Amino acid sequence: MLRTVYKSKIHRATVTQAELNYEGSITIDAELIEAADILAGERLEVFNLNNGERFSTYAIEGERKSGIICVNGAAARLAQVGDKVIIISYVLLNDEEAKGLKSKVIFVDERNRLKKE
Repeated sequence: MLRTVYKSKIHRATVTQAELNYEGSITIDAELIEAADILAGERLEVFNLNNGERFSTYAIEGERKSGIICVNGAAARLAQVGDKVIIISYVLLNDEEAKGLKSKVIFVDERNRLKKE
């Protein structure tokens, strides 16, 4: 049996753009994508701390060190510029693998720059 397990998250990122007429996805600064071990095209869950909305989308790599967190397509109705979001990735693992998983939490500042640990 495989279980869906939390792999990594970008905690309290700030939405910098919302593009309704884009085809979909969430654009994330390349530095954050790498730190969170997220691949372009990977399915993500996004939790909006300002309004309680939760939605699924996929990752697009944005310009490195730009701080971009852009909610695209229909999901742009669920987040506004300035909203705080948690972006979570999951992985399918068997029980033994799941027990050994060390999930990552990536903390960012108000400009979506990596915080020093």
